[in-house]
Amino acid sequence: ANRGYRLVSGGTDNHMVLIDLTRQDMTGRRATETLEKVGITVNQNLIPYDPRSARDTSGIRIGSPALTSRGMREAEMELISDLIHRALSAPEDPAVLAAIRGQVMELTEAFPLYQRSYHM
Repeated sequence: ANRGYRLVSGGTDNHMVLIDLTRQDMTGRRATETLEKVGITVNQNLIPYDPRSARDTSGIRIGSPALTSRGMREAEMELISDLIHRALSAPEDPAVLAAIRGQVMELTEAFPLYQRSYHM
């Protein structure tokens, strides 16, 4: 919200956030494809009274369970929101997207999905 996005869900009171991209003049499909390039998975999603079709929505839905199960907390959420904003602000800039992808990879390596246990 601090970066000009409208949170349709009204805030972060649960693990799902629905973001309206109308102000950014971007479709949910384009946002999803851009974020996929940098290694961030979101879902394109209709917003209430969406003027666009279900195939090319005005919003994206972001969920935090995959992040919290890795052990990420508020600081990492701030970083991820910055990475998302930077990617959506430069969807056609391969250098920017490559740099963001590198940061995403560093973050996921620091917070692996599964902790290996070598105890027998």
